[in-house]
Amino acid sequence: MRRFIWVSGMLGVAACGRAVEKSTAQGPLVPVLGDQRQVVPGDGLPPEVVVQPSANNLDIITHDGADYFAFRTAPNHFASADTVMHVLRSDDGRQTWQHELTLAMGTDLREPRFLSFGGQLRLFFAVLGTNPTDFEPGGAMVALRQDDGQWTVPEAVGAAGDTLIPWRLSVVDGRAMMLGYRGGEGVYDFDSGLAAGNAAIDVVWLGSDDGETWTAWTGDNEVVHTGGASETSLVFLGDGSIVAVMRNEAGDDVDGWGSKICTAPADDLGRWTCTPDPKKYDSPLVFEHGGQVWLLGRRNMTEDGHYDLEQRDLDHTAQTLAYQTAYWNAPKRCSLWEVNPATRTVTHVLDLPSKGDTCFPSILETGSTYEIWNYSSPTDGDDDPTWLEGQLGETRIYAQPLSFLTTG
Repeated sequence: MRRFIWVSGMLGVAACGRAVEKSTAQGPLVPVLGDQRQVVPGDGLPPEVVVQPSANNLDIITHDGADYFAFRTAPNHFASADTVMHVLRSDDGRQTWQHELTLAMGTDLREPRFLSFGGQLRLFFAVLGTNPTDFEPGGAMVALRQDDGQWTVPEAVGAAGDTLIPWRLSVVDGRAMMLGYRGGEGVYDFDSGLAAGNAAIDVVWLGSDDGETWTAWTGDNEVVHTGGASETSLVFLGDGSIVAVMRNEAGDDVDGWGSKICTAPADDLGRWTCTPDPKKYDSPLVFEHGGQVWLLGRRNMTEDGHYDLEQRDLDHTAQTLAYQTAYWNAPKRCSLWEVNPATRTVTHVLDLPSKGDTCFPSILETGSTYEIWNYSSPTDGDDDPTWLEGQLGETRIYAQPLSFLTTG
């Protein structure tokens, strides 16, 4: 049985990008959660920041000695012309914040992703539509923080009409890395789109030497998977191989619905081998610590936690509708999981304090610990709303320390 501890004192070290550490643990690592604190809404925010009922999609990064934090706020979880994205800076260890940038474009904005690379800080984000019942990707944009502290006017990433959604950005071996996807439009279109099995999403793995021009990370093909998967996160292991977790909400006839756990060898990184998982780890964030692979992602609070209900007597459209309906009407948590690269399996470890509409994690290395930033329906109170109920209500952003103790 896996154990976890929830205390205020912290101990541990962080690892990101390519894994280079060797674990000195004599036994399995035990994750340790510190006290959760609410950031948004919060007293440390500057007066320029107006927080609407929903505060959700977020990212945080340390750059040039300061911390930068971006988040989306809107009337609720769903697409809205009233959506605003705020960018803030902290010089005192994330206690108080200064206003840097506010983006309001009369349409939905999501997936803020920072990239600190080559001495420069960039913010990537996705532009979407205003229809609350549809997913309408309008491409990715990027703004650059200049030496005078001003941000450039956001520019499109890629050619006109590109539907790229940037999902995870990092720096590995001195090269900028982006995982994203194209073709997500129609994921909730039950007549002719992805939900009806009539299209496919391309998961792309991109690299850049300057933060501006992006090409395939390995080989000539930037596409590493085509099918029903979208949000994807990966980590390099010590031998140069990779392990990735993919959200497979749209489903496909080969692997069903839920997620895919994938690996690729160091000598052929473009050759992904994937194993289906009936659970759906929304908003996946994969990282390595102490020789073990960890995943932050959403958990479905049903008896078995499955997204794929295996109703194979139904056609693709009916299955997708049935699974999404059941998922929307169940409670949720944001959870820490462990990934076994050898078996491509995932094991639940612990839940963060979270419920309702929750889980869009970002993780920050803070010297001797990690700090998880995440959003949730208010975590106080005894209620346990469904995901849909949470999406229609208030959500807040929280920060919480995470470290690991060794056993044995």
